[in-house]
Amino acid sequence: MSNRRKFLRSSFLSSFGLLLGRKLHAGGPYPRLAGNPVVISTWDTGLAANAGAWKILGSNGRALDAVETGVRVTEDEINCCVGLGANPDRDGFVTLDACIMDEKGNCGSVGFLERIKHPISVARRVMEKTPHVMLVGSGAQQFAVAEGFHLEEQKLSDDAKKAYEQWLKKSEYKPVINIENTRSGGAGHGPSAPTRLSNGDWNHDTIGMVAMDAAGDLSGSCTTSGMGFKMRGRLGDSPIIGAGLFVDNEVGACTATGQGEDVIRMCGSHTVVELMRQGMSPEQACKAAVERIIRIKGEKAKEIQVAFLALNKKGETGAFAIQKGFSYALKNNKEERMYTAKSWY
Repeated sequence: MSNRRKFLRSSFLSSFGLLLGRKLHAGGPYPRLAGNPVVISTWDTGLAANAGAWKILGSNGRALDAVETGVRVTEDEINCCVGLGANPDRDGFVTLDACIMDEKGNCGSVGFLERIKHPISVARRVMEKTPHVMLVGSGAQQFAVAEGFHLEEQKLSDDAKKAYEQWLKKSEYKPVINIENTRSGGAGHGPSAPTRLSNGDWNHDTIGMVAMDAAGDLSGSCTTSGMGFKMRGRLGDSPIIGAGLFVDNEVGACTATGQGEDVIRMCGSHTVVELMRQGMSPEQACKAAVERIIRIKGEKAKEIQVAFLALNKKGETGAFAIQKGFSYALKNNKEERMYTAKSWY
């Protein structure tokens, strides 16, 4: 009888503790930080993208609208890394990937999309107008056309055309890691991604953006042409929710850049958000995720670049990369500038 009373008492206390924990968690680990919008995005292309996003955030608009508008700025540019003028696959075709996620957990994605200028907007239509999360290939293109998007002619940028012609001389069907770039300092001009530049820094092929609006709500977006000279049909992390992008409105948001295969293997952006849920700062969480990749890859980690960029509900931001050279752009009510992330190597 004594043991039974102890068991009942223990069960009651456990149930009460669980109920209390649920009530405490219902409000989220962080208080809602209203009135302090912020946007961050990967690489120096993020400065113009953030300016586009700020037109909405600065007018008390929704973070979802801001992250779509912001990366559309980059999709409009003619460069090697994002949009229709970017590096093609090994067969000479540009294929685009993108995803978007809002504060309610709604998300949409497109992959292997050809001849559509703004894949991020198609991804949003997938989220809002279909019962699905991801559409790919000809199906994604068919949906885009049905939604009023125009089929564009593929026209490689001058940099992408030269890089592709150079690549064809050897036609190595693998990530080009150690090619030196004769152009100095510039994210977005390398022959493939991730690539090591002549100054020792690393290049990219993606823009990822996360933002918090004046209401304290989070959203994120990610868009890319993918790895230059990839095998036809290859998808990286950028269109995959939980890998290239993840948003949890109770905790924070994260986006990734770099070699997508290694981000996918450990659900990179989701991992960062979960680490922030456990109490880590954005930078600490990004670093811990990078360390996990390094443990998985071992010595091969020296040959790749992966970086994470995160924002929590307090409005704190942070990033961390495997290799030096990863930069990100930040804009809020107080500042608009580039930051260089810390790195493992």
